[in-house]
Amino acid sequence: MKRRLFIIALLSTFLSTLSYIPCCGQKHQRGKASYYSKRATGARSASGQRIHHDSLTCAHRYYPFGTMLKVTNLRNDKSVIVEVIDRGPFGRGRIIDLSWAAAKEIDMISQGVATVKVERLDNPVPFKPEDSKLPKIDFEMAEFEPDHYFEKKEKAREKAEAKIEAKEKAKAKVEAKEKAPHHHHTP
Repeated sequence: MKRRLFIIALLSTFLSTLSYIPCCGQKHQRGKASYYSKRATGARSASGQRIHHDSLTCAHRYYPFGTMLKVTNLRNDKSVIVEVIDRGPFGRGRIIDLSWAAAKEIDMISQGVATVKVERLDNPVPFKPEDSKLPKIDFEMAEFEPDHYFEKKEKAREKAEAKIEAKEKAKAKVEAKEKAPHHHHTP
């Protein structure tokens, strides 16, 4: 009986915790976004990762670390995909803090704060939006025959050296003839 009560208490505690996560059951949120200053670069985030202004990352109060979110600036319809690495924002009325690079992607740097739509991406993000499936590529390596390759290279080097040596000998022969005293034979 005590065990059953313990499990019920544990389960109800867990379920009540979920009620504090209003966003995660929803497919998207709308609200205000702000962004980290470039000066935040190097600071450690709540996930333990270091913040960098060039990374496409964000802080969100509820989504688990590593969650990919699509953030759309509702003023200009520009979007960026970011990874949750930090907790926040804690500013009143804000739903997400973006890295400087992510804020730049959606053109909100000059505004400072923008009204955005945040969508959780359930599937891995394709390389390009139109790439739903990557082509199958055969990565089997061609057989490498080092002996033939190096033999050919060595023969080519020897041939080039022989040509240079032959030219030098011919040049030396011509120079020797030119320097030699000329004997005039008179009959």
